[in-house]
Amino acid sequence: MTIPEPPQTPGTDPVAPPTRAQARARSASNAPAVHSAPSSAPALDEGTYPALRTPTGRGALALDGSWHQISPKYVIAEVLLRLILLVVIAVGAYAATTLLAQPWPWAWTVAGVIAVWVVVELVILPRQARAIGYMLRADDIVFRRGILWQRMIAVPYGRMQLVDITRGPVDRAFGIAKLKLVTAAATTGVEIPGMTEDAAEALRDTLIDVAEMRRTGL
Repeated sequence: MTIPEPPQTPGTDPVAPPTRAQARARSASNAPAVHSAPSSAPALDEGTYPALRTPTGRGALALDGSWHQISPKYVIAEVLLRLILLVVIAVGAYAATTLLAQPWPWAWTVAGVIAVWVVVELVILPRQARAIGYMLRADDIVFRRGILWQRMIAVPYGRMQLVDITRGPVDRAFGIAKLKLVTAAATTGVEIPGMTEDAAEALRDTLIDVAEMRRTGL
């Protein structure tokens, strides 16, 4: 028994099924776009440490990409701030033991404990500064710091709400700045200290441009 073919509308051709090449092309067009890492401005690597200090062995956290670092002037600025703190502590201890109507005999003991803590911070500060770095990836920026206690945060570009640059009096004297990234979640905010002023402004402009592109789906 012969099955009759369905009637065709005059003036139209039967629709042929898509070929494999056409099906692959359609699936590729519907696939999400693959983003590439944003280009890094030359200012990000000018006047910074030459290499990121990272732990070795099983505790190392390795990522594929290029790390950018902060300026060595950050250490000088932090040392100056801590020396000022030591002077304030000494003046306070002297005032508490000699100038008050009722001297506090334990003032120098407390001042000594605080001073020891500050000196320890000064010793490890250069190592900590060399372990601070950030990496621009395709979909997020990664920030890391720490040697023994490592901290690594990935902030997606599309979730950034504010990119802020702050400069204190000491920072301005040494030509450095702090860049702060604010997101919808308070726990994922990032602060990158000790950046050169040119690097902070270049990174801010790059992050703003990339965030706008991600929000629009580009």
